[in-house]
Amino acid sequence: MRSDLTERMGIELVPKRKQAVIVNLMQLYLYDFTKYLDISVNDQGLFLPYPDLDEFWKKRDRKYPFLITFDQRPAGFALIERMDDATEADYYMTEFFVMQKYRRHGLGTWAATWLFDEFPGRWKVTQVSSNLPAQAFWRRVIESYTGGRYEEFIDPLRDNPSQYFNS
Repeated sequence: MRSDLTERMGIELVPKRKQAVIVNLMQLYLYDFTKYLDISVNDQGLFLPYPDLDEFWKKRDRKYPFLITFDQRPAGFALIERMDDATEADYYMTEFFVMQKYRRHGLGTWAATWLFDEFPGRWKVTQVSSNLPAQAFWRRVIESYTGGRYEEFIDPLRDNPSQYFNS
């Protein structure tokens, strides 16, 4: 059963001409965050644009926007950045989103693992302190991926946990 699902999963680096797909999915991502952060829509019923999202298409040597698909349809995205401070990590999972419809079927785990393999090096993955489901997801995925060889630190200012590991 799992291999049948895996064949239906996909991930691709998003070209500039398909940037709107990520922009549109970002609205769903931000909606999910209303459970954890005090954010609201504007008078037109939209969340404000994600800050500097366009940079992911301008700085392709440092920023990587990926579309996660299921049956070749958009199902989520991942935004990865090469870290400026290489002493902390090489790569940062800036944002990661899988639509609710596709959760709990292995798509998020598959996509995260694919990305870790695609970008070998030292990683940092952070979650909002109030987003307990995301913390559980990332701890489980990283624990499995690394065989338990990772460290976790809590940001003293924001209280957000971050996991650090090598891929």
